[in-house]
Amino acid sequence: MSARITIPVTGMHCAACQSRVQSALARTPGVTDANVNLMLNNATVTYEENAVQPPALVEAIRSTGYEATLPAAKTSAFEEQERQDEAQRREVRELGRKTLVTLGIAAVTMTAAMAAMESRAIAWAQLALTSLVVGWSGRHFYVRAWRAFRHHSADMNTLIAVGTGAAFVYSAAATMGPGWFMSHGVHPELYFEAVSAIVGLILLGNTFEARARRNTTAALRALAGLQPKTVRVLRDLRETDIPIDELQHGDVFVVRPGERIAADGEVVSGASAVDESMLTGESMPVAKKKGDRVVGGTINRTGALKARATTLGEDSALARIVKLLRDAQGSRAPIQNLADRVSGIFVPVVMSIAVATFAAWFIATDGAGAVRGLVAAISVLIIACPCAMGLAVPTALMVASGKGAQLGVLIKGGEALQRAHEIDVVVLDKTGTVTAGKPTVVSVSRVVGGGGGGGDLDDAQVLALAAGVEAMSEHPLADAIVRAAQERSVQRARVGDFESRTGRGVVGKAADGRLVAVGNAALMREVGADPATSEATAERFAAEGQTPVHVGVDRAVVAVLGVADPIKPEAPAAIGSFKHMGLDVVLLTGDTRRTAEAIARQAGVEQVIAEVMPEQKVEEIRRQQTGGRVVAMVGDGINDAPALAQADVGIAVGTGTDVAIEAADITLMRGDLRAAVDALALARRTMRAMRQNLFWAFVYNVIGIPLAALGLLNPIIASGAMAFSSVSVVGNSLRLRRFARREGRGGRLEVAND
Repeated sequence: MSARITIPVTGMHCAACQSRVQSALARTPGVTDANVNLMLNNATVTYEENAVQPPALVEAIRSTGYEATLPAAKTSAFEEQERQDEAQRREVRELGRKTLVTLGIAAVTMTAAMAAMESRAIAWAQLALTSLVVGWSGRHFYVRAWRAFRHHSADMNTLIAVGTGAAFVYSAAATMGPGWFMSHGVHPELYFEAVSAIVGLILLGNTFEARARRNTTAALRALAGLQPKTVRVLRDLRETDIPIDELQHGDVFVVRPGERIAADGEVVSGASAVDESMLTGESMPVAKKKGDRVVGGTINRTGALKARATTLGEDSALARIVKLLRDAQGSRAPIQNLADRVSGIFVPVVMSIAVATFAAWFIATDGAGAVRGLVAAISVLIIACPCAMGLAVPTALMVASGKGAQLGVLIKGGEALQRAHEIDVVVLDKTGTVTAGKPTVVSVSRVVGGGGGGGDLDDAQVLALAAGVEAMSEHPLADAIVRAAQERSVQRARVGDFESRTGRGVVGKAADGRLVAVGNAALMREVGADPATSEATAERFAAEGQTPVHVGVDRAVVAVLGVADPIKPEAPAAIGSFKHMGLDVVLLTGDTRRTAEAIARQAGVEQVIAEVMPEQKVEEIRRQQTGGRVVAMVGDGINDAPALAQADVGIAVGTGTDVAIEAADITLMRGDLRAAVDALALARRTMRAMRQNLFWAFVYNVIGIPLAALGLLNPIIASGAMAFSSVSVVGNSLRLRRFARREGRGGRLEVAND
């Protein structure tokens, strides 16, 4: 039986670390998939329970030299996020403190550097101060490098430790025994200021990087912070404030204007407008009244509400969103594989280049350039940066998934995001996606002089009879007719002897004995009414995208009702945006061709595939995928589940509370097709940022290492460049937070992030 676990891992600081842990887990028997996340400092492992257990996975991680522990039992997504936030805050504080001390020491040692060789006391003072840097503020570099060496591996810490360690040992030896160096024709130069400056600049870069990495999870942190700590419940007719953890299923809780709703529930009294933007990305408040659903974490704006708790803890909408977002941010995109392959050999290659650099300088200068060779080798070690490669993809993924959540879009992970940017075709389900998904009676056309028992009925009388029969039916069209009567304040007629005739309609007897039939033309013929009298009206309704429903009384058709599922107001603009992005748009529906084509004309879709059953939708998706085309399917996530699964990217339209549609790769938390445009546009921008990050990470090393080997880079400059290369990668990813949508000409949506 397959299981999945996320294990916290500490001590990883570069792509080489990540690659080593991942390789160790992948080699463990029973592990089917392993994903190590450098940003979140964890490993998500899928394994077979009959072959391996979690303690063995922890030991596999520890065997690589990193610390790992089993996750705490029964930890909520909110608690996990709080722990991660606190760990990040501690990391930033500690790095900041060490940076200030180290850069202060570097300033002192640089000031004293000019006089050090003339004054033995100053040289010894420099040694003492630099020893503090090596032994305290930079100690973790050397400890981690030694741990990696013991496990026959090397990482970023190895490069820093060897580079600064060599300079420190050389300078310490020159301070303690300058005569020996001079007797061998080597000037005993000191590099204490270089060691302090290198460690200080690297720490400064790490501090900025840690701050920037913390910003990549800002959206997730904000979501987790929406969970109220307390709730006001009604018990024994009194309002009592209790911790949110003590709220029980069925409890009635009170929400005053301006307060956050504490839990998912159903309104039992009161009316208000609720801001659900945290959930759906939609800024307009939603009206709530008795019987409506409310979601924990949203804000009650106007009136007071009382609601009965229905979903608590990890099953709540907010908790599921936080968990889905954490899982997405902990996933990996296939493009990361390139960085992983390079990182696996990066550090050994750099170490070899550094040794070759020293040897080349030593041989080329006949030993006289040993010191310059040492400086060049140190520069090679210091400027090499596997961190930027390790951060290039996950930072962009984390920012993008967080931004998506703010827009009401949940992206399942890196693989889904990468596929989404390759989309060629968008296939749209009609009902609930392009249309509102709520059939409505939009036309009532009476057949004057129809004869039979109907006489010349007016619109209200027609609706009264039709609603009286349809009130006993469960068909969606029946609900539309009953609702139309209610909205027009028409009293339903009393009807008995109800009979449903599958595929045709319903019949019943009115209180005065008249036979009432509501359905299609075939039903009219069955009850002896001639549908020819209403044929022209029915055809006109169908051409306009309305479903014609005949109403017969005794043996005559007395009226035709036009029932339509109106298109969503924003659908044409969204479809125009898909086209502007160079995508083919297809409308796929089980509805009649004439109705589908009418809806397509209104929405601006040229390609229509109509009259298909759910299983045939899967075949249509496969047909669209021929020739290597990448297809996205947008549907409601229930009836369209097979087609969503078959598509390269399944996009499920949620309803705000239905956020756990796991059949889809992307879930839209509002019924707005523009959110699908946001999702695909965000995927394109994110992939562009990932490619930019990887390009500059590679180019930086390709250019920097040769310059250092040629002696054209001072080690201090090299350390500054190395430290800020990672910051630049994270900073480029953070630009995705400015991703926004704006309305262009003709209502078409345009997307920008600058």
